[in-house]
Amino acid sequence: MENLHLIDEDGYLIRAAMLAFYKDPEKWVTGSYIKIGYFGDSDADLRYQDEIHGSLIEQVDKAVDLVYTKYLKALIFYDGIQRVEQFMFHQDAFREILLNAIVHKDYSSCNPIQISVYEDKIYIWNDGEMPSELNSADKLFMKHSSKPYNPKLAGIFFKSGMIEAWGRGFDKIREACAKYDAPLPEYNISASGIMVLCKACDKYLKLLNSKKDTHLVHFDQDNDQDVTKMIIAFCKQPHSAKEIMDYIRISDRSFFRRHYLNPMMNTGKLKMTIPDKPKSGNQKYYAE
Repeated sequence: MENLHLIDEDGYLIRAAMLAFYKDPEKWVTGSYIKIGYFGDSDADLRYQDEIHGSLIEQVDKAVDLVYTKYLKALIFYDGIQRVEQFMFHQDAFREILLNAIVHKDYSSCNPIQISVYEDKIYIWNDGEMPSELNSADKLFMKHSSKPYNPKLAGIFFKSGMIEAWGRGFDKIREACAKYDAPLPEYNISASGIMVLCKACDKYLKLLNSKKDTHLVHFDQDNDQDVTKMIIAFCKQPHSAKEIMDYIRISDRSFFRRHYLNPMMNTGKLKMTIPDKPKSGNQKYYAE
């Protein structure tokens, strides 16, 4: 803590130390967590949500892992005989944006960082500020000095190897987007905070539209196994059939029951929360 300059002149840990390393920073700083939600057809259509708690150092990887295992579905294509998974947005770019949100957040606002995931885009919002000279997306992706809103917190993340100290985070975002041939994220910087819009790359959109054209119900054997694994991971907490269908993006209820739900029930991969009333409207399914 002394090497990180996180102890004040009276020998007490400063706030940056508690936020970065303490297992429950919300005990002293309200809103020091990350909230994630998946939205359907509109902003009012919240399908499911999660919260990431713990020290800020731990929150980063927890949030990235959760978004890329539960909230984003990789679409599959083949390059020759090589099976390739295509996400809508490169994980490295997403991680850099999330790190920026944590380092530049105004922790006195008491608001969590919010990640809103849609079928073809992601929004990341934090109640923070950028330096006055970096008031547009164009300027952010030009060469600029590093002026973090929370320099002590930025120092911790820099010395941990998680961020750059020369304002190179935006270069890393650009490089990651280039790998997907994807558009750069769009920044809306205002008095209410910083909103980042990450749009799906063209390759993902083409695959998504192709899946829609075939009603997203014709899966090969590999995809069947992938979907089964997704359902098992999703049902570590009980969910209704409709919630599971929304999660794996299948709209045909009879196909879902015939192809996934009933076989998984028969093999014991899924179980009912109300087994004595299989047709109950409150029925949910879980995986042990």
